[in-house]
Order: sequence, then structure tokens, then C-alpha cells
Amino acid sequence: MVREFWKPPFPGNRLSYVVAGLGLIAVAGVLTPYAAEAVRSSRRHEAAAPVRQLPYPPLDLPLQIAGSQYVPLAWADVPGWAEDDHLAAYRTFRASCKPIAAQQNAPDDTKALGGSLRDPCRAAETLDPSDAAKARAFFERHFQPLKISRLGDSDGFVTGYYEPILDGSRTQNEVYNVPVYRRPSNVFVRGFKQDAPNLPNKGPVYRKIGRRKLVPYYDRAAIEDGAIEGRGLEICWLRSQVDLLFAQIQGSARIALDDGTTLRINYDAYNGQPYTPVGRILIERGIIPREEMSMQRIRDWMEQNPNAADEVRRQNRSYIFFREVNLSDKDEAVGAQGIPLTPGRSIAVDKSLHVYGTPFFITGDLPIESERSKTPFHRLMIAQDTGSAIVGPARADLYFGAGAEAGRISGRLKQNIQFVMLVPKALDPVGRSHKMPLPDPRPSEKIAKLFPQLPPKEPAKDQAKGQTKDQAKDQKSAAIAPDVSTGSAPAAATTSSAQSDTSLAQRVPLPEARPKVASDDKTDHFRYGRRRHHRR
Repeated sequence: MVREFWKPPFPGNRLSYVVAGLGLIAVAGVLTPYAAEAVRSSRRHEAAAPVRQLPYPPLDLPLQIAGSQYVPLAWADVPGWAEDDHLAAYRTFRASCKPIAAQQNAPDDTKALGGSLRDPCRAAETLDPSDAAKARAFFERHFQPLKISRLGDSDGFVTGYYEPILDGSRTQNEVYNVPVYRRPSNVFVRGFKQDAPNLPNKGPVYRKIGRRKLVPYYDRAAIEDGAIEGRGLEICWLRSQVDLLFAQIQGSARIALDDGTTLRINYDAYNGQPYTPVGRILIERGIIPREEMSMQRIRDWMEQNPNAADEVRRQNRSYIFFREVNLSDKDEAVGAQGIPLTPGRSIAVDKSLHVYGTPFFITGDLPIESERSKTPFHRLMIAQDTGSAIVGPARADLYFGAGAEAGRISGRLKQNIQFVMLVPKALDPVGRSHKMPLPDPRPSEKIAKLFPQLPPKEPAKDQAKGQTKDQAKDQKSAAIAPDVSTGSAPAAATTSSAQSDTSLAQRVPLPEARPKVASDDKTDHFRYGRRRHHRR
């Protein structure tokens, strides 16, 4: 009992643990403020460091036009800009501005320009320039020029169109027996009422069978064979299917009736079938050479070959329905924007990409005076119309007016030409581009030298092509086996292997050898020795 009472509370080996623990507590008390400051500093550093999200988050580009590329220009860099009649262009632009400026609380347009034309149009309402210099100053003050083209191309592409003047009659007879149809009541487009004033010129079109069943609408062959005749849809009658085809291609026509009056018809709807240019078919069949193709050549061939023309014409399954418009002989045709077109200033564009009223400066050489001429064309045009064959960001149909001469000019136009789109400064694509994030910095010069970006090695040609597998194996073993006479490998194999080793050594840099550091045996022994000692 006495021995147990006087026994030390802590044996000798446990006393060392207590002393060590007290020492650690003291050290922790001294280092705690420094550790806290280190944590705060690391947090500040992490907060200040930029965070890269890979892949990069989607960002709003300065100006997005599907399938296009554009370059901002200075006005001095636009070829032929100073030589144009800007006053004539301003009057056409102002005509397009009337429906744009009158819009109140219009819904946001998903196209690139959206509603940005409202500000320039409202400014044009209060300005009536008296000369071309003031009109030019207006465009330069409110717009920014952008050279635009399809992705991968340097220029755009233009064709021409016009309003044909045809002979016809209100009644069917032996001379005039080809009907011009208005839109049938059974034409159905999803998302539109059947009596909607403006149906789209792209996408599927159906006809109803019964109450619910929808089927594609009749194609050209079925309509020409009488699928919709006898329903009172005839507006007038023409001489031939060729006249009707050209009226449908142009989208409008003036009909000189046999009673001395003039009837004006304009595009209303189509049957939803794909459009196939008859000129392409004639070129593919070798009937008309590509370099000689024109609207006049197509008309001449069809009139000389009526039976073959029926088959070629029906390859274009698309069919246009018209409506009668109340216009005088002095009025121009009405475009898709709903205003009369201006010869030499109005163009048809892809309405899925562009906004009506957008100015385009088209510059280049066109065969206007003759088929082989290169007439300088530097003119500011206004987008006021569209067409099913006009597809792309730098694609336009130039309107030249009515009559035979306008038809000859427009019929031979199919040229590449430069497009400069005038974008309202409210968008400021140059200024908005400064907000886009910069790419990651390039690697340092040291890393670039150590790891050069070399092109991948081209695969070696198969030397054993056309030989059997056994022969290829024999050649491989012969190349590897040493020469019996000399006791060495063949020279060709040695050279090729040396070259491959050299190329590999040049392409793949080897890391530097690590420095050899002598280990301190005493330190290691002391460290691990103490650890083993405490475990006992």
C-alpha cells in the first residue's frame, strides 16, 4: 500500500510526452497569428486571380449574321462611294423608312439589325436634303460600312429581275388559254391563317383532306394538268406556259389585255414545292452553254421546242399564285416590303437574314450595256424585296424596271461582286468588339523553343504493298538479321533506322537529367531511428 501511494504518477517514458506536448502548445500559440495572416493572404490571392471557364461561356458577338463574314471599313476605303448619286439612294431609303418609323412598340426582331433602323429612319423624316452632298453626309453620319460576304468567299453574287409586259385576256379563247391562278382557299401553312395577307415564300405548304389530314400541295405538273381548274380562281389568261413561267420567276407582271386596259398582278403565295432553275437543267443537259445562258436564251429555246419545254419546265415543281393589285401604268411593281420598287435602286435579299430598308453599297463591273461589257457599277441599293432563290448574306437580285430592255439587262446578270452593308451606328460593331474577352496568353519563348510546333510526320509508304504476308515477313527478318559475310546489319536498314532516330530526337525533346544529390545517411538514420525508438 505504501509502495503504491508513493509511486510516481508519471513514469519516465510518459513524462517525455507531456514535455513535448507543452512545447507544441507554446509553439502553436506563437505561430497562430502568422498562420491566420497566411490564410487571409491566400484567400485574397485566389479572389484576385481570374477564373477561366473552359469551354468559354457563350458571348454575344458584335454582329451575328448566319454563314457570313464581315470587315469594318472606312468610308474612304469603299470603292466608288464618292461617285454615286446619294440623293437618289436617299429618296429610295426614305420610302422604305415610312413603315419602319411608324412602328410603335414593335416586337424585337431576331435578325442581326433588329430594330436598329428606326433611329436613322426617324432622322430621315425631318431631313429633306437638296443635293447629293447632304444625302451622302446623312449616310456617313448614321451608318458604319461593313464589307460582307458568305463565309469563305471574298465577294457576293448578284442577278437581275424585272417586271415583264405580257399579252392576255380576261376571258379564255383560242389565243389565250393558259390560266393565271389566284391563291386557292385550301392552301394551308402552319402558324398562319388561310386568309393571311402575307404567307412565307419558304417552307412546307399543305392542303387539307377532310377536317384534319394534311398532305403536300399540288406540284406544277398536277396544276398544269388541271388539279385546281373550275374553281373560279382564274385572274386572266395568257398565250403560253412560257409567259406564265417568266411571270412567276419575276414575281409580278403587267398584262396588256385585249380590251386595251392593263392588269397588274403580283406575288401572293406558292405551293411549297422546291424551286429548280430551268437554266441549270439546260446547262446540265448540254442544251445551252453556261457562258451563253440568259433569260432570253431560255425563252427562245422553249418557244422553238414546245414539247421538250413542257418536260423541262415541270422539273421546276414550284408554282406561284398571284393577286391583282390596283396600280396604274406609271406605278412600279410593289415589293415584299409593301412599297413600290425603284428601278436601279431596289434589291431583293434573303429576308431570313436581312431587314427591309437596309442599305447595301454594291460595287464592281456588270454587263449592263452589252453581254460582254464591263460597265462600272457603284451604287447604293435598298433592300425592299425578297425571293425564294435569294439565299445568303451577300446575295441580291437587282431590280431594273419593266419592259423588254429591262428584261434583257436583268437576264444576263449573274456576276460576283462586292457587297458593303451599311449598319446603323447604334449597333457599333467595332465598339462592341472591344468587350469581347482576349484569348489566353501565348506560351513563353523558352517553352516555345523547348517544344516547337512541328508538323506531324507523314506516314511512310508501304514498301511491301502488293506482296504476300510471308514475303513481307521475310523482308522484315532479312532487314533485321545481320549480314553473314560482314557480321553487321544491312546498310539500308542502318541508314533508315539512324534517320528515324535522328528525326525522333529532333521532334521529341528529351528532358534534362536530374542532378544527383548525395543523401545524408546520418540524418536519415537519426530521423527513422527516433521514429522506431518512440514506437517501442
